[in-house]
Amino acid sequence: MSEGGTQNLDFKSLEQGKSTKRDTHLKTIFEYLQSHTVTASMLAEATNIPQKSICRYKRDLEKKGLLCEVEKKLCFLTNFKAWFLTTNPELFPKKPNSLHLKNQFNPIVKNL
Repeated sequence: MSEGGTQNLDFKSLEQGKSTKRDTHLKTIFEYLQSHTVTASMLAEATNIPQKSICRYKRDLEKKGLLCEVEKKLCFLTNFKAWFLTTNPELFPKKPNSLHLKNQFNPIVKNL
């Protein structure tokens, strides 16, 4: 996080003029999700980045703590239930979704 409480990605290669497709895609996804909460399908539609790539970048951003799943509901594009994503830390849930999912499928933990 930067001083102002906002998150920043390290785009050293972009700053050095060595832009790659991956850096460009990551930056596009990160910046779009700062002001939009959407599913991966909706993100692919809005940014013209292939959904398979978005899934890979999503995982990378999640591992760095820069992206979070905030709500599972019907996707406006596919009409299937899907996670809505954000990179805006103000919208991150108070407790991680992964703990909730682990407890949901583990009957021993669920009954505690």
